[in-house]
Amino acid sequence: MNTSFTSVTEFVLQCVIDSGQRTYTIAALVLIFLISFTGNLLVILVIVINHQHQTPMFIFIAALAVVDMINSTNIIPRMLAAMIYGSLSVSYGPCALQIHVEAHILAVETLLLCLMALDRYVAVVYPLRYPSLVTNKTALACLLQANVIAVIIITPLTILLTELIFCISNSLPSCFCDYPTMVQIACNDDPKFLTYLSTITVIFAFGPLLLILFSYIRITQAALQISSVEGKKKVFSTCLTHLLVVGTTYIPLFLSYMLPGLGIPLSIEAYNTLIIVGNTVPPMLNPIIYSFRNKEIKGSILKLLTGKKQRQEIKNY
Repeated sequence: MNTSFTSVTEFVLQCVIDSGQRTYTIAALVLIFLISFTGNLLVILVIVINHQHQTPMFIFIAALAVVDMINSTNIIPRMLAAMIYGSLSVSYGPCALQIHVEAHILAVETLLLCLMALDRYVAVVYPLRYPSLVTNKTALACLLQANVIAVIIITPLTILLTELIFCISNSLPSCFCDYPTMVQIACNDDPKFLTYLSTITVIFAFGPLLLILFSYIRITQAALQISSVEGKKKVFSTCLTHLLVVGTTYIPLFLSYMLPGLGIPLSIEAYNTLIIVGNTVPPMLNPIIYSFRNKEIKGSILKLLTGKKQRQEIKNY
């Protein structure tokens, strides 16, 4: 039993998952990790290798793949270890680092999804002005700004983490080191710890989400003016698949982080399920939805895997 934060040298992860589903969950996470890591790595390689892919749209796709790889690597291995052993001891330093990396990645990803939606908005609504408005330098500058914003907003969260006092237990009912769970087991009564969490959740959830929805509404309006049925079908398909990724990213994480901040408790299993889905499924789906549906990247991946030049045009499905 620990009496203060300074005496806490490690945390014990108690991954609460239905025992009947534990084996299936472990197998699913292993499969998700392999698909996510392999898919995102292939996307990064083909964009780096092929100069014709080094355009703003592909830069954003590559950035998303990097973010997803970091997210999967940061979360899934420790989550699997906690599930396999039932409990896992993690030193304070690596635990705090995991929390900071997770928060930074989630913040950057929401901003990146917003940038990708705005990129498509300009491309569809203002196609003639797109080459001058959206350049490689603009894309890289936006990515740098997204990371700077994330650092500025997330740093106070890390500082708040150091103020938590653990006077009862250092056991975390979570599958990995998680800030809301730490706040729940801490002895601090100050509401600022969850209030700030709710605040940054709103900043990185509602702000980008509103811009994303605005972009897709305008894209839909522009698509309705396209005379070609095939053209309309392609635009609507893009919107629906992109919104699917946005939904799988936003909904679980928004509920898991926002509800505790509002004082609405979640059961440990419900919370762990939301966190697992929100942090593992999107990195697996993103290469498929954003990249493999793109005929240029799909063709380049096949060329990379087979070592042969693809002579036939690969059509979008």
